[in-house]
Amino acid sequence: MTALTLSNLPAPSVPADAVVIGVAKGESGPLLAPGSPGAAAVDAALGGTLAATLATLGAKGGEEEITRIAAPDGVAAPLVVAVGLGTAPEEGDWPAEALRRAAGAAARALAGSGHAAFALPAGSTEAVAAVAEGALLGAYAFTAFRGRGNAPAGSAPLARITLLDPDAENEEHVTAAERALVLGEEVARARDLVNTPPNALSPADFAAVAEAAAPEYGGSVEVLDEQALTDGGYGGLIGVGQGSAAPPRLVRLAYAHPEAATTLALIGKGITYDSGGLSLKPVGANETMKCDMSGAAAVFSAVLAAARLGLRVNVTGWLALAENMPSGSATRPGDVLTMYSGKTVEVLNTDAEGRLVLADALARAAEEGPDALVDVATLTGAMMVALGKRTFGVLGNDEGFRELVNATAAEAGEASWPMPLPAELAEGLKSPVADIANVGDRLGGALSAGLFLKEFVPEDTPWAHLDIAGPAFHEGAPYGYTPKGGTGAAVRTLVRLAERAAEGGLGG
Repeated sequence: MTALTLSNLPAPSVPADAVVIGVAKGESGPLLAPGSPGAAAVDAALGGTLAATLATLGAKGGEEEITRIAAPDGVAAPLVVAVGLGTAPEEGDWPAEALRRAAGAAARALAGSGHAAFALPAGSTEAVAAVAEGALLGAYAFTAFRGRGNAPAGSAPLARITLLDPDAENEEHVTAAERALVLGEEVARARDLVNTPPNALSPADFAAVAEAAAPEYGGSVEVLDEQALTDGGYGGLIGVGQGSAAPPRLVRLAYAHPEAATTLALIGKGITYDSGGLSLKPVGANETMKCDMSGAAAVFSAVLAAARLGLRVNVTGWLALAENMPSGSATRPGDVLTMYSGKTVEVLNTDAEGRLVLADALARAAEEGPDALVDVATLTGAMMVALGKRTFGVLGNDEGFRELVNATAAEAGEASWPMPLPAELAEGLKSPVADIANVGDRLGGALSAGLFLKEFVPEDTPWAHLDIAGPAFHEGAPYGYTPKGGTGAAVRTLVRLAERAAEGGLGG
């Protein structure tokens, strides 16, 4: 993993492979980023010509723009990397997300390098956290399945980051950097799981990963195999997984703090591959379906992060793991499943499987009486139609808790949007033969899915549903700190929510 240290050394004196400075967008070209003594020091070494030099090379200072110049005499690093921050704020500090994205873009540009000094504006605790997070999240690559010696040249992540901070010995700054390192490593863990091919990550494989990792950080693990699921009446998990040669699992992770006053239960959809089952997906819709376990990956990493940070909160994580495949033993459209809660569900579409495994896990998690439930899932294409590929939807049975989760995502730097649960859409979920159907009307499909899940949550327990179908897997070119492939969506939101619970509960 990429190493991170803080240093109060002047930018020109750090013996790194490159020094990263920030520039802002001016009316007629790039400007030195306000609040960045590192950029000013490099400018001084250039005799005050840094902005003009960058302008000559075509730089404008736009967001995430990368410009490289040879370092002048007096700068220990041989390379200066100028990254655009966009238009400077009229007053106050740079927005945290602008710093995250700039640091991430610079870290990506320096893939293959050994050591870089980041001299971006980092005068406050919040800025230190943002630059550290962005740089660590940008320093990511997934090469586990490249043949020996076949990884692209220069693809290895930036190995070492020195964050230049005039107040580097400030205890709050040190804590912020340490937190960023944990976040960066746990988001990378989630990304690695999402990127792993489905032939190498069955439900049993995922469960084994959890069993190996959680005890390392003081967590406990319980795994229910297919026999235990059958005996326990987990009709959703068994129904989804019965068409596959790789049987389902339900994994319970737990982190407990002796002084905790709040318990947060996190539930993740873990469909390790989703063919659609007998309601087979069309050609072109299958290739990325290894990502359908992104919710479980996010929950897994968030529980580990809470443990590593020693948060004063109890966190349980439930990984509902199954592979959705067509076969002679697969659940058929028209079958009725008896869920863990005792409700019966008529399966009208086997490609609406995520809500079935989540329903079992939600009902089981609720039995332990947590103060709040949050599920995370790549649940519906309808949410992508509504919000695009970079924003996840937040639904829930309690408006105050839904707004709290939405605000928490904003604090963490993840884009989300609150969505309603219109009561009239529940009419479409009625079944003539069972308690409920697993799909409703096509219009508002993401909301109907939320209404389905609500049926398995106690009315008096605050619950939020995060539909991360859009941002969980990025198929385009990398940007900011977001790579191609698995993104680790929702990990930072869940960790920040656990911190809120530790700081004063989840009452808003």
